[in-house]
Amino acid sequence: MADTYLLGIDIGTYESKGVLVDPSGEVTASAALGHDLSMPRPGWFEHDAEAVWWRDFTLLCRRLLAESGVPPQRIAAVGCSAIAPCVLPVDAAGTPLRPAILYGIDTRASAEVAELEQALGAERILAHSAVRLSAQAAGPKILWLRRHEPEVWARTATILTGNGYLVFKLTGERTIDVYTATAYAPLLDLSTAAWSPAMAQPITPLERLPRLAWSSEIVGRVTAQAAQETGLALGTPVVAGTADAAAEALSAGVSRFGDLMVMYGSTIFFIEKAERLVLTDQLWGALFLEPGAFAVAAGMSTGGALTRWFRDQLAPQERAAEAAGGPPAYAALAELAAGSPLGAHGLIALPYFAGERTPLNDPLARGMFAGLTLSHTRADLYRALLEGVGYGIRHNIEAMVGAGAPPQRLLAVGGGTQNPLWLQIVSDITGLAQSVPARRQGACYGDAILAAIGAGLLDGTSQIGGWVRPELTIEPNAQAHERYGEYYALYRELYECSAPAVHRLARLGL
Repeated sequence: MADTYLLGIDIGTYESKGVLVDPSGEVTASAALGHDLSMPRPGWFEHDAEAVWWRDFTLLCRRLLAESGVPPQRIAAVGCSAIAPCVLPVDAAGTPLRPAILYGIDTRASAEVAELEQALGAERILAHSAVRLSAQAAGPKILWLRRHEPEVWARTATILTGNGYLVFKLTGERTIDVYTATAYAPLLDLSTAAWSPAMAQPITPLERLPRLAWSSEIVGRVTAQAAQETGLALGTPVVAGTADAAAEALSAGVSRFGDLMVMYGSTIFFIEKAERLVLTDQLWGALFLEPGAFAVAAGMSTGGALTRWFRDQLAPQERAAEAAGGPPAYAALAELAAGSPLGAHGLIALPYFAGERTPLNDPLARGMFAGLTLSHTRADLYRALLEGVGYGIRHNIEAMVGAGAPPQRLLAVGGGTQNPLWLQIVSDITGLAQSVPARRQGACYGDAILAAIGAGLLDGTSQIGGWVRPELTIEPNAQAHERYGEYYALYRELYECSAPAVHRLARLGL
């Protein structure tokens, strides 16, 4: 099958990416598209599935085929991923009934989280689903939809997530991969990898949930309609795919137990491959991409979204210079932040601009700059944001250690890895080395890996070493790590001290 190729496409929060890969793992073509994120109300985040997800998929698919010159008949399999878990109600024909409700950054279902914990029992949910219910869980959002939009609910035939919708558009099959279904808590029984009638009873009839499949399982083939829209060949195999973070973990090289991916995306996401299911109320236990593998997952609500916010709101000169043909605004801001010292002249940023997921699980958390003086500059503010994310990363890693799943290797991926200063800050704060893969296409490359497994070109995720190789390793500076220790302690203390007032402030703004 030397003349065949694998197609991988990922739909992210602000950007979609695609690759064509040959059987040796070499990238033949790559492409990317930007798109917007809708925020109709504070705490609500949505995507239009047709205008964002499917539009990006079809455009990327056609672009990759055109630019590479690869005949569509030579695509051995297609893999796709997307932000997850999302809640997208579709009717009997598969037409979306409203914009998709996004993952943990969308906090609209806080009341339903509390209600389901009361009704089903928080400890029972943890034992059953390996997570505490939070803004990340899709189950409460389905209940929110049922309760607040009854006219939509009455027409809902199936609840799909991002990659599930792409698979449906390609094949007509309504599926969800097991890893993403784990985040549909409390609906999945992790002991059986099947939907739970008892847990679903107060939320949704089981028939409205899609069919479960493992991520590299071929679940359908490209239909005539999809072939016409995408340029793919009729009958091309399509695997179930997965959440963007899990695909990104593959692209980072997560293949053995103890490997931890740190994904520097719009949000920060963590996946550690584990030998057993880890139960903790701070993190998320999960089934991973294939039978016999588990994951410890975690996620911060912001990351690159903070650097984007700073660029858009506080960096008009850098944006203007980029528009005039100068350096990219992000690169200019990184250079600016490098002029601020460790600790940003006594400034700490709490990065909770969209609430916080793990380990706080606090949708009412809010961002903060503490220690501001008239002498602080934009350089200090930007560095403090980078450091604030670093403190949050350390907080999550400490929670993993406390849960009995200490990471053995840190593998860094995502757009943030293009900022060497940020990587060094994180290694200095955590005291841990980070390895960055040579190929940084990210989740779409992981999708191609899943497609290769589905097509029989790879034997499983443990065999990806020939595809994923490290390019560089960032070592921590011991002296900087010691100095960051005091700042990190204050970071933790600032949240605890300010939380009651911040929660009241957040409610006033709702």
